[in-house]
This record gives sequence, structure tokens and C-alpha cells, in this order.
Amino acid sequence: MTAAAPPPSNTINQLISVLPDELNFPFELEKQSFCDLKVINNTENYVAFKVKTTSPKKYFVRPNTGVVLPGDSCVIRVTLQAQREYPPDMQCKDKFLLQSTIVAPNTDVDDLPQDTFNKESGRALEECKLRVVYVSPATAQGNLDDESTRSSMRGPDGNSNQALQRLKEERDVAVRQTQQLQQELDLIRRRRYRKGDPGFSFTFAIFVGLIGIMVGLLFNLLSSSPTT
Repeated sequence: MTAAAPPPSNTINQLISVLPDELNFPFELEKQSFCDLKVINNTENYVAFKVKTTSPKKYFVRPNTGVVLPGDSCVIRVTLQAQREYPPDMQCKDKFLLQSTIVAPNTDVDDLPQDTFNKESGRALEECKLRVVYVSPATAQGNLDDESTRSSMRGPDGNSNQALQRLKEERDVAVRQTQQLQQELDLIRRRRYRKGDPGFSFTFAIFVGLIGIMVGLLFNLLSSSPTT
């Protein structure tokens, strides 16, 4: 007997899809922050939505009510008002509820009846619950830096091949320069031995130092090259 398939996420409903599946707010004292939600109409009908929260005084939602055309989408901006103290362990118990229902074609938000989102009205409602997550500024900045690094490695065309090719070319240049220095060092050593120049040891030490620097740079470059 095969196991039953898990139920779909509550952020992907029959009428609408909501992205992301939770509200993440960078949290700093005495500063506002915001999170955008994208509501996508999955149907060929006009779909009305309404956003509710367990802490209406803490959040500013615009638009909190709207109508999404068939196959269209809408962005909802949720703003967290400036807070005077940190929550315990940076944990937030606030919840959001996004209700949606089919309405008549060409319905405008101003035309919605007052009981549109009341279950007692007998209208079929879908509900999407979203939790709230507070993120420290350092974590939020770290995520942005990581994304920036990945974008730079991908290159303008979104492909990492260019970055990989560039690293390989730099590695090859370093290898060639190291080989050239070794050849020059061998040539100078032979000349000094023939002439019996006592200053060879000092010159030799300088070139050995240069070789060490080049080899170190080569190893750093090789260790930073992405694997294929």
C-alpha cells in the first residue's frame, strides 16, 4: 500500500499563490522595515483578497484588500513599525492570514460587499496563513553579500563559465611566470659559477625569494579556483 501524498503547502492554493511563504523583517530598534508579498491569481476568474494579522497595530499593510485579474499578480507591502524593544530571543509569534475568494468579473475593490470575507456570508473562502520571522541586520546583510558574490561569479549572462575561464587564464599566467623565473635563475647560477662571483649567494637569495612569492600566489589561485 502506497503512502498518501503530503498535503500541498498553504501558500499554494487553488485560487492564489503567495510568495514568499513567510514574512522576513530585518529587525532594528527604532527603525521600520518591510517585506513584500506577491499574490498570483491562478484562475481565469477575478479573485479578491484581504490581509489580516494578529497584531494590527504593529504592521502597516498596503493594499490590505484588493482584486487580482485572471492570471495577473499583485504585490503587497507589509511594513513593520519601529519597535522600542527586542522580542525575547528574537522570536515573533505574530501571524498573518490572507483570505481570497472569487468575485464577479470586472469587480473593483471599492465594489466589494462588506461581508465579502465573512464565512457567515456563505461565500467560499480560501485562507493562507503566514508566519513572521525577525532577522538581525547582520544576517540580512550577510545574505545580500552572499547573493552579490554569487551574482558576480555568474557573470553578466548568469553563467559561471566566464568566471571559471578567467581563473584558469590567471592560473596559467602564474605558471608561465614561475617557469620563466626558474629558467632565469638557472641561467644566472651557471654564469656566476663560471665567473666565480662571490656575490652570487646574495643574488641567488633574491631570486629564491621571488620564486617563493610566485609559488605562494600560484597555490592561492589554485585553491580559489572552482571545481568543474
